[in-house]
Amino acid sequence: MADKKTNKGKGKKSGRNVLLWSCVVLMIIGSAAYICGSYMLHRYRGAETWLYVPQGTTEYQLRDLLTSRLGADEGSRVYNIWKFREADPDKAHGAYLIKPGDRSLNIARRLRSGLQSPKRAMWHDARTLRQVAERVTADLECTPEQFLMACDSILPAEGFDKAEMPAAFLPDTYEFYWSVKPADLVRRLLGYRNDFWTPERVEKASDMGLTPVQVAIVASIVEEETAKSDERPLVARLYLNRLEKGMKLQADPTVKFAVGDASIRRITSRHLSTPSPYNTYLHAGLPPGPIRVVDRRTLDAVLNAPHHDNLYMCAKEDFSGYHNFAKDYATHQANARRYQAELNRRGIR
Repeated sequence: MADKKTNKGKGKKSGRNVLLWSCVVLMIIGSAAYICGSYMLHRYRGAETWLYVPQGTTEYQLRDLLTSRLGADEGSRVYNIWKFREADPDKAHGAYLIKPGDRSLNIARRLRSGLQSPKRAMWHDARTLRQVAERVTADLECTPEQFLMACDSILPAEGFDKAEMPAAFLPDTYEFYWSVKPADLVRRLLGYRNDFWTPERVEKASDMGLTPVQVAIVASIVEEETAKSDERPLVARLYLNRLEKGMKLQADPTVKFAVGDASIRRITSRHLSTPSPYNTYLHAGLPPGPIRVVDRRTLDAVLNAPHHDNLYMCAKEDFSGYHNFAKDYATHQANARRYQAELNRRGIR
């Protein structure tokens, strides 16, 4: 009987030990899970920042970038999580916007998968292709030179010669990944421009006897001629009237472009004699290409220009930015004399 009681006691004690050790193991596992979870789900407490990972960044360079941008603790934490599984620095190439409250695990996952944050590329007042290149690449990895080289490589095959290349793009605000390749950047921008030129718009241009590029050339003159959006359709029709009659456009903005100085306020005979294919006082028809990169609204202003019979225009003498229009040269001369007198009165040479 004593042996049975002893064995029974030993059995109860053994069961308690198993239960105790099970609880200890569960506590250890729970604690480890809590610590691991807390480590990986830690929230970034710094200021909003961009993390840029250039092409060819090594594993250790990535670690240094993380600690530099996110701080030693958070940077090391993200790096360790990233490195724990399938760490490939090539996939991390790109730009990432890190915001306060972002979890370390999510930052590491984005780097592991290359899930970049888009960057904005915008321009609304570019005259030359060089200015487009500088503004569109201002916050991207590629350089203006690389963008221009891509233009030279891609655009001729798409029907644009060198002078016509500004017509391949439309000013706007776009989103790209920081690491976008120059060729892809040019193709996407060209695609946005091609989307604008719907069959209906192409047909309107054709009815005017113009190609889309030629519409852009007219629109570029119109934009330089007046900053008043409500006047642009009227100015567009004036130049379309001149083209239809075979008259020289005699557009002052083309002379400024030929001279290479858009700031000229008073066109003189010296300017008018500038030898250039862009000087529409010397050469009939349209210049070889746009004299600026034009807004889509100005393209529509040309395509939808209301009919009128005016052939001449001169800036108003009140310097309001608007113009006096005329059907005949005598009326135009009277308008021009009033404007010239005001220039003289204000001492503008």
